[in-house]
Amino acid sequence: MDRRQALTVATGVAAGALLPLAPASRAAAAAQATYGNPVIWQDFADIDVIRVGATYYASASTMHYSPGAPVLRSYDLVNWEIAGHSVPVLDFGAKYDLNGGRGYVRGVWASSLAYRPSSRTFYWLGQIDFARTYLYTATAVEGPWSRLTTINTAYYDAGLLVDSDDTLYVSYGNSTISVAQLTPDGRGQVRTQQVFTTPSSVGTLEGSRFYKINGQYYIFLTRPANGQYILKSSSGPFGPYTMRQVLLDLRGPIAGGGVPHQGGLVQTQGGAWYYMAFVDAYPGGRVPVLAPVTWTSDGWPVVQLVNGAWGASYPSPAVPTPPRQVTPMTGVDTFDGTTLKPRWEWNHNPDNSKWSTGNGLTLRTATVTNDLYWARNTLTHRIQGPSSTATVQLDYSAMRDGDRAGLALLRDSSAWIGVRRDGGGTRVAMVDRLTMDGNWNTTGTGTEAASAAVSGGRLWLRASADIRPGAARSAVFSYSTDGVTFTRLGPAFSLGNDWRFFMGYRFALFNHATQALGGAVRVLRFELSTP
Repeated sequence: MDRRQALTVATGVAAGALLPLAPASRAAAAAQATYGNPVIWQDFADIDVIRVGATYYASASTMHYSPGAPVLRSYDLVNWEIAGHSVPVLDFGAKYDLNGGRGYVRGVWASSLAYRPSSRTFYWLGQIDFARTYLYTATAVEGPWSRLTTINTAYYDAGLLVDSDDTLYVSYGNSTISVAQLTPDGRGQVRTQQVFTTPSSVGTLEGSRFYKINGQYYIFLTRPANGQYILKSSSGPFGPYTMRQVLLDLRGPIAGGGVPHQGGLVQTQGGAWYYMAFVDAYPGGRVPVLAPVTWTSDGWPVVQLVNGAWGASYPSPAVPTPPRQVTPMTGVDTFDGTTLKPRWEWNHNPDNSKWSTGNGLTLRTATVTNDLYWARNTLTHRIQGPSSTATVQLDYSAMRDGDRAGLALLRDSSAWIGVRRDGGGTRVAMVDRLTMDGNWNTTGTGTEAASAAVSGGRLWLRASADIRPGAARSAVFSYSTDGVTFTRLGPAFSLGNDWRFFMGYRFALFNHATQALGGAVRVLRFELSTP
C-alpha cells in the first residue's frame, strides 16, 4: 500500500501536497531519536487526531467540565499544548449550571474533530445526554467556536468524515454501527443507515473514527476497554463492511494501566502512520499513548509492537523542525491576562459575574452550600503524571464568616486543604471524606482531619499527588506562611480509582460560602511542578 497517500479527513491536505522532508529537517527530526509513552501524562480520553498541513490537532472528552472538548496542538505528535476548546459553554440545560441538578459524568463524551479544506473550517461534532447532536465550527482552533446546528439524531461516539468530494459523513453507534450523510452545509441529515452489527463473539464496539484511505472507507472502533477493531468497505461509505481485529488485550506502556484503545489514526507529512490511543491509568484518568502503524498489502493497519507490547518508547516521528516550542502543560500561572489560559476548565459552567483575572484570579463566592460538589466556580487543572505538585498562593483577607476556600483534589472521592473563616477566626484545615455514590449523589461533605490557626491574610497551599496506577495512589497536603517552609497537614489521602467516574483527579481552586455570599479570595499564583 502506498503510505504516502493522504488520509482525507486526518490531514486536510491532498496527496499531491505531501512533500519529502528536506535534509536539514530530517537531521533535526533524527536528533531526538526516541519518544516515550505516554506522550501526555494527563487526562485526555477518547482522542480524535488529525493533521492540517504541518500541524497536528487532537480533541478529547471532558464530561461535566466547562469549557468542553479541548483542542490540543502539536508539530511532532509527541509534544502537545492545549490551544482552545470546541464547546465554549455547556449550554445544554440547567444541570450544567448546578441549578436544580448536576451534570457529573454527562456532557461531552467521545466526539469528533475534523477539518474541511473547502471552507478552511474546523468542525467538532458530538452528542449530549443521548438526546441530540451538536456541531460547532471555527476557522482557528483557538476560537471563537460557534454552534452551527443541532441535529435531533444522537450520534453516539461519532466519527466525522470529510470525504474527498467534500461530502460530510458520520459513523456512530454502540454495537450497531450506522453511517449518516449530512447536508452540504452540515446543518442537517440527508440519510442514515445501519452498516454493521457487531458479532456476539466480539461483544461491544463503539468509539467510531471514520476515514477514507486510498479510496476505501474505514471505521475504527474500540471494544471497551481492551480491544480495537477496524471495518473496511470498498463499496462506499454505506458499506458493506468487513471487520478485522487490530489489537486485543495488548500490554500497555504504563505499569498497572490498561490496554491502549479508543483513539485515532493520523498520517505525517512524510507518509508515516501513527495510532494515538489512551490507556486507563486511574486515578489520573485516561492517558494518551502513541505507536507507529504499518499497512498490510491488502489494506489493513498493523500496530507496531515492542516485545509483544505497545512500546514504552519508539523512534521519533520524522517531521520537519517545529516552528516553535509548544506551551508546557506545567509551570506557573499568575492569572495576569484578561482571560484564563486554556489549561483551565471549570467544574460545570461558572457564574461569570463572580470571577475575574488580572493581578491574580479573584473568586467571589457564588454558592451557599456545605457541599463542594454543589459549589459553582470551582476551577480545575489536570494533574501531571506520574506525580506532581500544585502550589497556590492565596490572599484570603476578604473572606467572610462561613466561607471555605482552597486547593482540592477533586473527583468522586475528594479532599482539600484550605482556609475556613468562622466566628471571626481563621484556620487552615485539611478536609477529606468528600464522596459521591455511583449515581453521583453526594454521600459525604467532608470531615476535618487536621487544622491550625493562621493570620495575616496570605497563605501558600500545596497538594502533591502520585497518580501511578497501583496500591498507593497517595496524596499529601501542606501549607506555608512564607512560601518557603511548608508544614504537612493531615493524613495521606488515598486517591480513588473507580473507572465509572471516567475523568481522572484534578487539582481544583474553590471558594464557596456556607452562610452568605459576599466574600472573596485572590489566587496570586498557581504552580504545577514535577519532581
